[in-house]
Amino acid sequence: MSTEHYFSAEPDAPMRRGEIEFSVAGRDYRLAVASGVFSAGRLDPGTAVLLRKAALPTAPTEGALLDLGCGYGPITCVLASEAPRATVWGVDVNARARELATENAAALKLADRVRVAAPDDVPDGVTFAEIWSNPPTHIGKAGLHALLERWLPRLAPDGTAWLVINRHLGGDSLHAWLVGLGWQVERVASQKGFRVLRVTGNPAAA
Repeated sequence: MSTEHYFSAEPDAPMRRGEIEFSVAGRDYRLAVASGVFSAGRLDPGTAVLLRKAALPTAPTEGALLDLGCGYGPITCVLASEAPRATVWGVDVNARARELATENAAALKLADRVRVAAPDDVPDGVTFAEIWSNPPTHIGKAGLHALLERWLPRLAPDGTAWLVINRHLGGDSLHAWLVGLGWQVERVASQKGFRVLRVTGNPAAA
């Protein structure tokens, strides 16, 4: 399936539906996908590395969690499954992606704890205990920096952000850029060309 225009608000590609299956932390997932949405043919390798190498939330985890650039919702659904006491926000500019993420959360009986929204529809007062993202590097460095500058400051003072970045698409330079902004950044894994970064110490809360 084509991923062309997956970062557009309204994809031009005709909608061709399908399903993908994957497993995370001993749970099996089957999610609806469609053309015009990021990585509709398979679980994106970067997302797979992130879900395998980052520290997933656990049953006692509470508060709001954010899946930034949620696509059809694989990270959203995993977070909501692993943390039944948390509320998970899935945020994406792509309307088709949001429809699929909402559908997938409902199919997994997670709809009561999942909020899928366009970026401007997230209330200003919501802060996040965790932010998870396989951000859209193809929007360019300026766009990626603007995205993270908008959302990372909404991390709770003691919160953690988990990011996965392709090393060949600026993973190491992004690490350095975040450090320059005052964030504490640890590379916790490097696998299949992807860097998994743990970001803490919100400078906006200092």
